[in-house]
Amino acid sequence: MRILHTSDWHLGRSFHRVNMLDAQEAFIGHLVTIVREHAVDVVVVSGDVYDRAVPPLAAVELFDDALHRLAGLGVPTVMISGNHDSARRLGVGAGLIDRAGIHLRTDPAGCGTPVVLPDAHGDVAFYGLPYLEPALVKAEFGVEKAGHEAVLAAAMDRVRADLATRATGTRSVVLAHAFVTGGEQSDSERDITVGGVAAVPSGVFDGVDYVALGHLHGCQTIGERVRYSGSPLPYSFSEHRHRKSVWLVDLDAAGTVTAERVDCPVPRALARLRGTLDDLLADPGLTPHEEAWVEATLTDPVRPDDPMARLTERFPHTLSLVFDPERAPDGPGVSYARRLADRSDQQIAEDFVAHVRGAGPDDHEQAVLRDAFDAVRADETVREVAR
Repeated sequence: MRILHTSDWHLGRSFHRVNMLDAQEAFIGHLVTIVREHAVDVVVVSGDVYDRAVPPLAAVELFDDALHRLAGLGVPTVMISGNHDSARRLGVGAGLIDRAGIHLRTDPAGCGTPVVLPDAHGDVAFYGLPYLEPALVKAEFGVEKAGHEAVLAAAMDRVRADLATRATGTRSVVLAHAFVTGGEQSDSERDITVGGVAAVPSGVFDGVDYVALGHLHGCQTIGERVRYSGSPLPYSFSEHRHRKSVWLVDLDAAGTVTAERVDCPVPRALARLRGTLDDLLADPGLTPHEEAWVEATLTDPVRPDDPMARLTERFPHTLSLVFDPERAPDGPGVSYARRLADRSDQQIAEDFVAHVRGAGPDDHEQAVLRDAFDAVRADETVREVAR
């Protein structure tokens, strides 16, 4: 069985101030072409179809067009909701859409109920594990402590229990939206940390033939049977080194996996440039980036006049301008933002406690802060879903 693995479409998202809807539409067309030209048997979409719980109308219309085009090919599609999606909204009409071969899996209670699709060698069971927000699903899975590993492990127990009831030789594919240990993050993914821990070990998924992951935006291989497709388009300059692609996965009669990357069309290259304004304007080595989307970090000790206007004369697609004067790391001129760079909310709060009273929080106080941040994040998730 040939499976096309993709994820993280983020329909409705912009890149800085650039509307990406045309690029997203081009990707959908590219996806349909891959399915047709590469004789794909099944398409899997591992979450974050939309960029937010209540997407703009244009994004909904594009998703509707994608569903019609995929259904028109007669190739089954299995989709799960991600942490950016509203699972309830995405799942509306799932029962009816199912008849057209589009299988939406957004309800955590259905983790152990697969979409079973046959090929010449027997059945392949596709299990959809939508994004499992620990605080919201711990009761469903009967876990005492809300954590990603606990709820994913419980969901996979259901998968393995169902698989054990299937005919011998039934192969299995799991779609999941999670941060798996060993994966490389970018600035584009929303933080899903719970209890100070975001990642889960890949061993949670043991016992199945292939795990089609979503959430991280870089295409990457955690193990031969565990892969991220990554986002088909860039959504932050931290992705400037990404090669945007989808996976073509072949599952043979014994469940052995072979995979090939197929590149996606991107509207424009990304470039991160750093230096003084004069150097950036004069350096001939930067000529290849003149048509790229540019993030420029200026290191001038004094902010130059009209930097954006001057940059766009050479780099007309400059979208982001950052000032980072070259000073001593702890010097008096270092900005507050720079001092906080790469520090988590938890670390910033602990620094504040240490600043106010002269000593950092003890283990108990750290746990209180962690629980408070988890509660706020979970409450925000609940509010977003309820909108």
